[in-house]
Amino acid sequence: MIKVKIDNKTVEVEKGTILLDAARKAGINIPTLCYLHLHDLNITNKPAGCRVCVVEVKGRKNLAPACVTECMDGMEVNTHNIRVLNARKTVLELILSDHPTDCLICPKSGTCDLQTLAQEMGIRQIRYQGEQSTYREDTSPAIIRDVDKCIMCRRCEMMCNEVQTVGVLSAVNRGFMAVVAPAFEMNLDHSVCTYCGQCVAVCPTGALTEVDHTNNVIRALADPSKTVIVQTAPAVRAALGEEFGMEAGTLVTGKMAAALRRLGFDYVFDTDFAADLTIMEEGTELLDRIGRHLNGDKTVKLPILTSCCPGWVSFFEHQFPDMIDIPSTARSPQQMFGSIAKTYFAEKLGIKRENMVVVSIMPCLAKKYECSRDEFKVDGNPDVDFAISTRELAHLIKQANIEFNHLPDEDFDRPMGESTGASVLFGVTGGVIEAATRTAYEVFTGKKLEKVDFEQLRGMDWVRRAEVDFDGTPIKIGIAHGLGNARKLLEEIREGKADFHAIEIMACPGGCIGGGGQPLHHGDSSILKARTAAIYREDLGKPIRKSHENPFIQKLYEDFLGKPCGHKSHHLLHTHYFDKSNPVEIE
Repeated sequence: MIKVKIDNKTVEVEKGTILLDAARKAGINIPTLCYLHLHDLNITNKPAGCRVCVVEVKGRKNLAPACVTECMDGMEVNTHNIRVLNARKTVLELILSDHPTDCLICPKSGTCDLQTLAQEMGIRQIRYQGEQSTYREDTSPAIIRDVDKCIMCRRCEMMCNEVQTVGVLSAVNRGFMAVVAPAFEMNLDHSVCTYCGQCVAVCPTGALTEVDHTNNVIRALADPSKTVIVQTAPAVRAALGEEFGMEAGTLVTGKMAAALRRLGFDYVFDTDFAADLTIMEEGTELLDRIGRHLNGDKTVKLPILTSCCPGWVSFFEHQFPDMIDIPSTARSPQQMFGSIAKTYFAEKLGIKRENMVVVSIMPCLAKKYECSRDEFKVDGNPDVDFAISTRELAHLIKQANIEFNHLPDEDFDRPMGESTGASVLFGVTGGVIEAATRTAYEVFTGKKLEKVDFEQLRGMDWVRRAEVDFDGTPIKIGIAHGLGNARKLLEEIREGKADFHAIEIMACPGGCIGGGGQPLHHGDSSILKARTAAIYREDLGKPIRKSHENPFIQKLYEDFLGKPCGHKSHHLLHTHYFDKSNPVEIE
């Protein structure tokens, strides 16, 4: 341990601690733009590029960037004298001199770190006028790159390369034309981008934002010829309240349903219904593979991989195409819901599928991409028309002047709004495989499962391995969240080192509760843990906690689908994957 004096406050820290962390320990705020530390991953973005965090160190001629300068025993630091304040203000004015000033219409207005810092520093004019760098806007199915607003903090690069290991974003060009972009400055939809949205979640400005579908939803709601129904993912209810000043982990299921009715949706349903349906299909597929494997069939592809996460699906299509026959063919709950809505429910209402608009509320930006995929369309009409993020829903509620905090709790509509506790677990890492295990155990053993909580499948460790006893048959399960950790498991499978029966993978840290469309948490793991706890509380409070016991799912099979993995359900609820490893030619 060493002692440093910061603004006349003595603080004791471990040797090797950077000045920024030492100041925070002393309760002293030093502004930053490029710095971002993900504690649980022990990964830090510290390019020291923005120079907003400079401080004065006694005995040193130049100002020191606090994000990379290590504390030395006896060091004396001044973080807020006139020299330091003037330097920071000058640096920020230089950054702003090459930044658009369209804050009124910027999607990040109000949550922009650069905007906030300019307000805190009292910048009312930009003294340095000159040429501004300009770039073309790149719009993909899920993410917009408005590179004019990039400040080269390189947070997105860290998330893409070090956390997710996707490898799309990096610094290209030099000097005035330097920018963070895909290789050869290609479009995102020509790259291996998975649309997980983790780059958007850490971008401090409007350089990376989601494709906003709220105006499309408003137009659909205003069209009297359309029947507009909405589905809400499990992770949304555990985070939406944060946008209205509630504590992280506050469940707002009832208020969310009430708000959606007041927005004018004709039917308010729950994606959890389709999550129960997913368990019926994916669980049946899992048991079929395990059964054939136990009977000596050497052609069976194991481990089976869950397929609910479109970011993960895109990842293995691009980077592990030799393994596209291993994941379950079951569609995600979002796409199962859309398919059933525009067949079964449309028939019940007596309307044509083209007159029904299905909107999904998702914690994930990859869901925007997923619903645009051609295999999820019938004669060009998509099963899910629009996917909007948790943040977009909050904006829509505020735009409609709905007092969210004072809404009464309301229930979802039936039949596609009824769900079990198992389905809620889809929002957290380990939740999909736990939900599948609750059903698979009873089907496989023929015995009633008295204790439905599989604690060994829970937790926030990035890669987890567990074994579940199916009445004498050990079932080995792997779990990973974050694509960088998914890569580790896939490489084990490829090298023949894995002996799992099933693996669950979610693209985002923490699972869907940490999705790229959730309220921004800036790497704060306590927020993710609070959301996770909320999901488990919701599960615990459900009267039915096993997917196969959902009476509305049972009736759906009885009246419409037949049996799980049967001919009709396979046609409506399953999909296929594509080898997307071939590079795109750049003209």
